[in-house]
Amino acid sequence: MHDAHPRPALPAGVWVLGFVSLLMDISSEMIHSLLPLFLVGALGVSVLAVGIIEGLAESTALISKVFSGALSDYLGLGRRKGLAVLGYAMGALSKPVFALATGAGLVVAARFVDRVGKGIRGAPRDALLADITPPAIRGAAFGLRQSLDTVGAFLGPLEQA
Repeated sequence: MHDAHPRPALPAGVWVLGFVSLLMDISSEMIHSLLPLFLVGALGVSVLAVGIIEGLAESTALISKVFSGALSDYLGLGRRKGLAVLGYAMGALSKPVFALATGAGLVVAARFVDRVGKGIRGAPRDALLADITPPAIRGAAFGLRQSLDTVGAFLGPLEQA
C-alpha cells in the first residue's frame, strides 16, 4: 500500500555523518585489528597486559558516553556539532601516533585518546542526527548511519589482507 505523501529525502547531513562514521571505522579497525600483535610481538607486552589495556580502553569509552550525552543536552542544538567534531578529531589525531610509537606507553596513551574521542562523539552525533532529520524518516537516518559504520568496521580489517 502506498502513502499519499511521499517520504522526504534524507538530509545531506545524515549522509555526511554516515560517511564520516564509515571512514573512522575503517581507520580504527585497520589499526585495532593489528594492535595486539604489535604490542605483543614488537613491543614485548604480555597478552594479559593487552587484555587489561583493551578492557580499560573500552570501559573509558563507555564511561565517556554518559558524560558526553549529558553535556550534549546541556550545550543544546547549536553546540552539539562542536562536541561531535571534537570526538572525531581526537580519534583521527590519535591514529598517526600508533605508527610513530616506539614504546607501549605511547600506544596506550593513543588508545585511550581514541576511545575517549569515541565516547565523546557518540551521543552528540546521534542527537545531531535526530535534530536534522524529520521525524518521519529518523529510523532510516539512524539505520543508514549505523549501516555505513558497520561497513567501515568490516572493510577496515580487510585492508590487512
